[in-house]
Amino acid sequence: MKCPFCKGHDTQVVDTRESEEGDSIRRRRRCVSCDKRFTTYETVELRMPQVVKQNGTRSEFDAEKLRTSFKRALHKRPVSTEAVDAAIDSVTQKVFALGEREIISRQIGEMVMQELLKLDKVAYIRFASVYKSFQDVGDFTDAVKAVRARHPRTQED
Repeated sequence: MKCPFCKGHDTQVVDTRESEEGDSIRRRRRCVSCDKRFTTYETVELRMPQVVKQNGTRSEFDAEKLRTSFKRALHKRPVSTEAVDAAIDSVTQKVFALGEREIISRQIGEMVMQELLKLDKVAYIRFASVYKSFQDVGDFTDAVKAVRARHPRTQED
């Protein structure tokens, strides 16, 4: 660590303390050259991968875009905000856990569809109709049949 006063490269750590939250470390340092003391903070830097869109452009991963997609699909559906937040967190964690520098937007779309299928079948069909560019009623029928095959109706449905 370079000294902010004399720009010397030789410094010693005098004291180290973890923050109360446990998400950073505070270090007191002393410069060997000028004997001045200063404080540094060490934190974890988490970087989400870049999203590669279908046209090849790249953008930052944005959880708010996920929220917008979920809101549109779940419009006027009986799903709690907590459940939506949990689904968004799940997708975000899956994306982060891949450990990649880039992710294809289609992968994120598939993750969203998995979460919507768990939350609400109607919302899943809504999202799938846009995501998969349904062209006619047959596409909707096929999607409904696929949902029913994977999740047969129960008495609560």
